[in-house]
Amino acid sequence: MKNVQVIKYLYFAIFVFICLLLVYRFFITAPINFPVNTTFYAQSGSTLTEISRDLKAESIVRSELALQFFAILFGGDKHIVAGDYYFDRPVDVWNVAFRIVLGRLHQKALKITVPEGFSAGDIAKLLSGSLLNFKSEDFLAGAREKEGYLFPDTYFFYPTTTAEEAVKLLSDNFKSQIAPLRGEIKKSGKTEDEIIIMASLIEKESGGPDDKKIISGILWKRIEKGIRLQVDAWSETYDKAGLPDYPISNPGLDSIKAAIYPAPSPYLFYLHEKDGTIHYAKTFEEHRLNIVKYL
Repeated sequence: MKNVQVIKYLYFAIFVFICLLLVYRFFITAPINFPVNTTFYAQSGSTLTEISRDLKAESIVRSELALQFFAILFGGDKHIVAGDYYFDRPVDVWNVAFRIVLGRLHQKALKITVPEGFSAGDIAKLLSGSLLNFKSEDFLAGAREKEGYLFPDTYFFYPTTTAEEAVKLLSDNFKSQIAPLRGEIKKSGKTEDEIIIMASLIEKESGGPDDKKIISGILWKRIEKGIRLQVDAWSETYDKAGLPDYPISNPGLDSIKAAIYPAPSPYLFYLHEKDGTIHYAKTFEEHRLNIVKYL
């Protein structure tokens, strides 16, 4: 009799184990087609029912009910944290519930370098291919008055960074980088706008760091003498004397410093060979000879 009772308990235990295994397999584990390296947006104001439905629709969870059960267990249906949740690997439903209740976004930052001399348009193209919520037209609208003041640097963007957030990040970095130089700019006798406009020209005209300060000296000297800058990077400088009305690109720190600290030289002209080599001249006659010789 005891053996029969033991066998019944054993069968019951096996039955319960199989049931639990099936529940775990079909309700708890991540779906086979779980979208790895994806971002799920939990919209502010959405109910747990709505979010669980969307998570199932996107194959992040197998069961809406299981998600709701664990979410309520961890914090209740009134404690869902809105945001962009990044999933770099398949996770069980309890893990998903735990994250949306506690706001564990786990966003993977993207390392993106904005090169020196990029325009706002160049930056928009660079970021639009990597950021999910980035709209080039919004970036260009926000950057319209900030050309020259979007600092080129290496940034870590979240995949869900918006155009507005990107403009602010680059603009704030510029303010941080320029702050220690404001005293030196004042000593130079130039305005900050003049320095940035000149730096944007230097960025496009220089062949390397050694050329920047010499070219800066030449261009400032030409302005003092009322000679048109005539830089190939901006046709407006062929039509009128002085600086352009606004920066033509976003210069790096070396070009900004070169604009502040121009190197004195006897030169008034320069040109670039096809390989980027720069040749300087003191007079227009020397410059014409360089044109014949190198171009």
